[in-house]
Amino acid sequence: MSQKRIAIFGSTGSIGTQALEVIAANPDMFTAEVLTAQTNDALLIKQALQFNPNTVVIGDEKKYLIVKEALSHTQTKVFAGEKALEEVACLDCYDMMLAAIVGYAGLKPTLCAIELGKPIALANKETLVVAGDIIMRKAMEKRIPVIPVDSEHSAIFQCLVGEGRNKIERIILTASGGPFLGKKPNFLVNVKKDHALQHPNWSMGAKITIDSATLMNKGLEMIEAKWLFNLTHEQIQVVVHPQSIIHSMVQFDDGSIKAQMGLPDMKLPIQYAMAFPQRILNNFPRYDFKKPNTLSFEEPDIKTFRNLALAMEAMRQGGNMPCILNAANEIAVYAFLKNRIGFLDMTEVVEQTMTKIPFIETPTLEEYFETDGEARNFAASLIHM
Repeated sequence: MSQKRIAIFGSTGSIGTQALEVIAANPDMFTAEVLTAQTNDALLIKQALQFNPNTVVIGDEKKYLIVKEALSHTQTKVFAGEKALEEVACLDCYDMMLAAIVGYAGLKPTLCAIELGKPIALANKETLVVAGDIIMRKAMEKRIPVIPVDSEHSAIFQCLVGEGRNKIERIILTASGGPFLGKKPNFLVNVKKDHALQHPNWSMGAKITIDSATLMNKGLEMIEAKWLFNLTHEQIQVVVHPQSIIHSMVQFDDGSIKAQMGLPDMKLPIQYAMAFPQRILNNFPRYDFKKPNTLSFEEPDIKTFRNLALAMEAMRQGGNMPCILNAANEIAVYAFLKNRIGFLDMTEVVEQTMTKIPFIETPTLEEYFETDGEARNFAASLIHM
């Protein structure tokens, strides 16, 4: 395997930092060619000095001079701003994009990389939630792989290797249940962000951790899976699996089920996506069957955690409804993290936005962009941000 040049869009986040650990452990296999961050200039500078990338982008233009000055003695090119993210994604200086920018902001750079014909290691589920039909169609036209990094979608992807001619009956996405598994609304009404940010199994960024606590993350994953694996909404099931050892499963039409297992460690699916189709040696902790352990499964409580039910409805309706759901959720989570709304209020914001913004059955890319803006504005108006 020749050395693969990786462009990490979102290098200072949870996925980006772990990807750089994988690159550092395998310098003969990978280089970090592009690094981007939104506001964390200090970590971006530190990463650039360690990995000597071709290019870095700081999204916050006010921090451009800080980064530029810190890297002035290196060969690394420095750019700033949202437009620069798209422009750098269109440069032919890398072999694979790791799309790890959180939220809707990851969509445009990913589209640029696909247009350039670059394989995508996709950690940004919102890209497919917002415009999955367009993304996957363009990827097929360019004949480039979109390899999922989410542990659940990586599990499905791994279970499907070698099964190309065999019909999927359904996929089963596993959910940890988050920190509030088994809790009821009278408990959740008093939840504060510090409690919601304590995930029992995974170490993730703030946005994804809150989405996990509300089960919105699992709803977004269902929509992402629909596009990644060309499924109908009836073929996607969620089960709560508190131990997070089985990362997801595929049931084929003969009734047999394949599962992918392992300890909860995001470096494994990151490494798998970057090295695919190879599996490469690592020193990550291994699951030990000798240790007494119980693997349990239960139905998700969608009456209490209504975000999952809203996401299922958005997936069933299709069109621009998942885009509306995602935009409203991003605004709601941001407001919750700023202590402006309560835990259960996030669901109310999403639900009201879904009923207010006009439905479009087959949106163009431009209509997706317009829908996102309208949904964000309406959701923000509910919060008085």
